[in-house]
Amino acid sequence: MKRALLLLLAALPALAQTLDQRIDRELPSLLATYKSLHTAPELSMKEEKSSAFVASRLRELGYDVTERVGKYDDPKNTCYGVVAVMKNGNGPTLLIRSDMDALPVTEQTGLPYASANTGVMHACGHDIHMTTLLGTAKMLADLKSQWHGTVMLVGQPAEEIVAGARAMLKDDIYQRFGTPTYGIAMHDSSDIAYGKIGYTPGYTMSASDSVNVTIRGLGGHGARPQNAKDPVVVAAEFILQLQTIVSRERSPLDPVVVTVGSIHGGTKRNIIPDDVKLQLTVRTYKPEVRQRVLEAIGRIAKGVAMAAGIPDELAPVIEQVSAEASEATYNEPALTQRLASALEKSLGAENVIKIDPLMVSEDFGRFGLGGKIPTVMMHVGATDPARIASGERVPGLHSSGFTPVPEPTLRTAIKGMTTMALELLR
Repeated sequence: MKRALLLLLAALPALAQTLDQRIDRELPSLLATYKSLHTAPELSMKEEKSSAFVASRLRELGYDVTERVGKYDDPKNTCYGVVAVMKNGNGPTLLIRSDMDALPVTEQTGLPYASANTGVMHACGHDIHMTTLLGTAKMLADLKSQWHGTVMLVGQPAEEIVAGARAMLKDDIYQRFGTPTYGIAMHDSSDIAYGKIGYTPGYTMSASDSVNVTIRGLGGHGARPQNAKDPVVVAAEFILQLQTIVSRERSPLDPVVVTVGSIHGGTKRNIIPDDVKLQLTVRTYKPEVRQRVLEAIGRIAKGVAMAAGIPDELAPVIEQVSAEASEATYNEPALTQRLASALEKSLGAENVIKIDPLMVSEDFGRFGLGGKIPTVMMHVGATDPARIASGERVPGLHSSGFTPVPEPTLRTAIKGMTTMALELLR
């Protein structure tokens, strides 16, 4: 009896540790992990070492880990998805997701732990996300007495090309590991001061569609345009008319972005080319708006060509690149408010802020199966508040100069993610 009492008394300090104290204890090693991941970024569909590292750490923490989860459309490509499961009695199943891939960007931060892989950079903060996943995994493993249910940690590849979530679902992730009751994720933000977490009920990120348009004409001599049908002029008119989709065809209450990011045509100044190729990105929220905008692009292209006298057999070619399409990310409102309230108690109400929805895109929303599973993505601040207050132009996501401040960004992200997990699994 005496020995049992001594053991209990020895355990009390560990049991009484606050979440902040637990994170403080782990933070030095987590910061080292972050810098190591930042130094060794891997492009989409090539995350072999990153995924192996994440899987190894999760096994060390006692999770049941499965690697190479996911099936791409091309079976020659290996999907490096990671699923780690920890069961702790009866209760909900919570999916916690981190992406793992980097971008084809040459880093120009000057950091001592800058990318060692030429032309590849964690310019979107997925190294922050992976480290947050590992830190949260550690917290939940240590706090099993405070939650019940199943934790499903997902290391997702190929987010930047919106292929990873689809590949993992195609590999029957839910049939193999269980269907989540909820799904949550965290994304870093250069627009929010570190120490704060932003949330948006409802649509938080847009759907994304990639559209290729080939304007065809009849080439000829640049000095004899009357003998040609100039696709350059038609392309210019098409670009201008695209603006009417937003200004005249959609309600101002339904956000839409139509951007022509690439236009190529011709080889020499005195040659009218046979065609001009354009690449468009389209951002919307509502599915019905998305469909109408895509239809309008095709209608306008064909109408402008017809008005220019281009024959039907040379009508524009419209291609929607389905492999690059992604649905909108929707934060289930009631769940979002519940988690925001839990974060306010944990971080302080002043550090949990409601933010506007974004027109950038993510594929995390796919894990919600079209609203069947409530999902929420929060945004953790990663920038020195003094820089934001000064009005300085801070390099943002996908920039070669993107430089998140590791501490306290990681501390806030891990505390926030753990708080949300405990709220949903209590």
